Amino acid sequence: MRVLVIIPAYNESKNIKSVIESLKREAPQVDYIIVNDCSKDNTAQICKENYFNMVSHPINLGIGGGVQTGYIYALTNNYDIAIQMDGDGQHDPKFIKDLIRPIINDEADIVIGSRFINGEGFQSSRMRRMGIRFLSSLILFCCGAKVKDVTSGFRAVNKRFIELYANNYAQDYPEPEAIVFAKLMGARIKEVPVIMKERNSGKSSINKWKSIYYMIKVSMAILLYRATFEMGD
Repeated sequence: MRVLVIIPAYNESKNIKSVIESLKREAPQVDYIIVNDCSKDNTAQICKENYFNMVSHPINLGIGGGVQTGYIYALTNNYDIAIQMDGDGQHDPKFIKDLIRPIINDEADIVIGSRFINGEGFQSSRMRRMGIRFLSSLILFCCGAKVKDVTSGFRAVNKRFIELYANNYAQDYPEPEAIVFAKLMGARIKEVPVIMKERNSGKSSINKWKSIYYMIKVSMAILLYRATFEMGD
């Protein structure tokens, strides 16, 4: 199977080189595409100097737009599996084989790397963990998907969902919404344990106040997905 790793990157000049070096070392059998989301730093320059595979947005589209561009690339180039991996160094590519194994064995359509199954590595802040548990319960209630790490951006999908996500992907804080959409489309979703790290450098785009907005926005989006799906039925 042809496997593509999608790496959305915005202002990741301090991280992107080590991310790609680690990926090539731990998973040399996969291809990758960096989606430079109109970074204001020299992310694009570093990628060009090192001959990294990259596409660049002329304007900033946000994380959802960056990931969707990757899925469009995967669909256009006929990949069988696509993997999302952050450009900040938090996701360890040595777990890629664990992500793709259930898809190769036809046990799942989507596989999510979860930091909460074994509780190892970076577990995020207490407030964020509480928010994740709330969203996990809401998703279970709305569509029956039992997922612990609903905000994990480290996930793999099969060919069917490459096509679906290339045509329909949430644009703002998309990870929980993508789970709901997939489950309502009949996806078999599986979690596998991974160990995540803290960011190598830089800072998260989600601060305290954005966290509040995040929770309200994502919760409303999940409920809207459920209501829209029921109306469609």
